[in-house]
Amino acid sequence: MIRKAKPEDASRIADIQIFGWRNAYRTIVDDKILFSKLNIEKKAQNIRKTIEDNSEEWLVFEKDEIVKGMMVMGPSRDEDKKDSFELWCIYVDPLMMRQGIGKAMLQYCEQEARTRGYKENALWVLERNEIGKSFYEKNGYKADGKRQELANLHAYEIRYCKRL
Repeated sequence: MIRKAKPEDASRIADIQIFGWRNAYRTIVDDKILFSKLNIEKKAQNIRKTIEDNSEEWLVFEKDEIVKGMMVMGPSRDEDKKDSFELWCIYVDPLMMRQGIGKAMLQYCEQEARTRGYKENALWVLERNEIGKSFYEKNGYKADGKRQELANLHAYEIRYCKRL
């Protein structure tokens, strides 16, 4: 079941997001960032505040009373995609991957976009994240040629889009 995140989900969301980063970006992002700068407690505090403020749409995938995945979505933040919906981030606990959780969350985001009248969904993925790019491509997304640097990570990300 996909539901709106509650403040009490913040620690689990932070755990999934940071564990997901470490699992997916280990060879892409410097270990000092992944293992020294990322802090679950601080991340959980920030997530809790954002959920309480209702300033972003945080959702979780929960099954058997266990939060197994998380995502954030909303209107596109890109100036050239103001008419698009955006999946801001999506992570599945690496120990629970390959169970259809990511696909279910992606489809939920797309349906929510359609319900809100959007005709396109957009997202950003690290350029060297081959697993992520493959996942999005299998689900109908295509790189649209936009690329931007994430200076704090010393990495680039590329935008993927899908007509709905």
